[in-house]
Amino acid sequence: MGRNDRKRRTPLATKAIAASAALALGGGGLLWAQMNASAHESNSSGQNQTKAAAATVATIACPDVGQQLTNVPQKARQGVATELANLDKQITEAYARLASTRQAQANDASFVQNAIVGPLKEKRAATIDRIRIDIQRVGGSVNAAALKQLAACTTQTATNTTTAGRGGGKNNGGGQNNNGGQNTGGQNTAAPSASASASAPAANNGGQAGNGPTAADFVDITKVANNVLAKPQNQAQASTGSFTTKCGVNANKNHNTDNVIVAPGVTNGAHHEHDYVGNQKVNAFSTNDSLLAAPSSCQNQSDLSAYYWPVVRVQDGSQEFDANALGGGKEGNVGKILTPAQAQIKYVGSPASKVVAMPQFLRIITGDAKTLTNGLANANAHWSCTGFENKVQLTEQYPICPQGSQVVRTFAFQSCWDGVNIDSANHRTHVAFADPASGVCGNGFKAIPQLTMRLVYNIAPPTIQADGTVKNAYAVDGFPEQLHKASTDHDDFISVTKNNLAAKIANCVNTGKKCQ
Repeated sequence: MGRNDRKRRTPLATKAIAASAALALGGGGLLWAQMNASAHESNSSGQNQTKAAAATVATIACPDVGQQLTNVPQKARQGVATELANLDKQITEAYARLASTRQAQANDASFVQNAIVGPLKEKRAATIDRIRIDIQRVGGSVNAAALKQLAACTTQTATNTTTAGRGGGKNNGGGQNNNGGQNTGGQNTAAPSASASASAPAANNGGQAGNGPTAADFVDITKVANNVLAKPQNQAQASTGSFTTKCGVNANKNHNTDNVIVAPGVTNGAHHEHDYVGNQKVNAFSTNDSLLAAPSSCQNQSDLSAYYWPVVRVQDGSQEFDANALGGGKEGNVGKILTPAQAQIKYVGSPASKVVAMPQFLRIITGDAKTLTNGLANANAHWSCTGFENKVQLTEQYPICPQGSQVVRTFAFQSCWDGVNIDSANHRTHVAFADPASGVCGNGFKAIPQLTMRLVYNIAPPTIQADGTVKNAYAVDGFPEQLHKASTDHDDFISVTKNNLAAKIANCVNTGKKCQ
């Protein structure tokens, strides 16, 4: 996907080495396989812990095809989305082959190239050519030669499997306007905690399923320097109200591994489990009409919007319902799925102007599920702990919270809309972030109510042993080749309302009221 030039550049983004890319219009990824499997063990007290065994890994980097496709004609988008989902599937299948052929790799230095990388290139070439045909068939234009070059993947060493190496290793908040309040773009220059420093070597990919997280993916939040900056000052035309919608915490365990925004019509298009609140009938085959006819978990039954995010799991050895399923255990997403203790959904205003109502069926994705491949330019992950949210926000590591403190994930979605489109080919360019200093929407974009989410979890603090063992490791679900990095956190939204609710939300925000 092409870079969204309307998106503000942040300290984190300027350090990212890859161009921005959309959530799952990908087809690119990092694949790895341990020569010696990580082991899940239990200590003498019966408490579970995850141990990362010292291991050599093979890594394959595939170009992200989706980031090159910013002008796909509407008539070709369904076909292109299906083929991009096929590229993702090919990567996960190649990952599975890497993981299941460790002995062959150890015995034959050319095995990965001949048996995995070569065949993967052939499959990708055929799929990419179908993308070209889909676009050109409806009169679209595409640089066929440039697209063809994206088929080949290359092998890499394990040292390239950390976002810290790509993004400078800073703990920061990505520069996004967090929860409609604090801007979390400050740099953290403090050294990691002692426990984090005692992490396993880079070759250890760790985790209950052998694909993360590792000790280096955690940090004691009390050892991180404050990095949250003040929000922009309100201007004369600021919209200072808010609208809170109460939609529950997914206590009814409404999960699936689809993603109707990026992979419509494709089962398991996300390759990881989502929590769903709000609209209760969201899957790969949902349509605008079916969403309008579905029930909602929200107290305000006029709110049929789809709010969904990847689940968080504690890797404690538990065998969840999806332990043997695609998107679950078969793709490295393992452990006990945690239901949030709180899920707060709020729409807030702009510090610079009034807002216009969100259009019906507007789709927004925030964050990037493939930061290990794409770099951190579109990362919008914010991890913190209760009692620290106004001081520290983390993008590249999970926090180890002090006793009595809870883990918090927050999201602040793009709050500027192009005024025309409810979606775009890369699911990014129809919306944008406001300027971080002024809050102004650029390039003729209009301010809309900013969707913010705050998810709170009760998680026993992970502990890191001197040998690299992470006890009580937790992580967000993701594509298996992304190694469960904290920076891959993301959130999805489809605006679906009735009884003029969208206008009511905008009015509350514009008139300074606190509504729900």
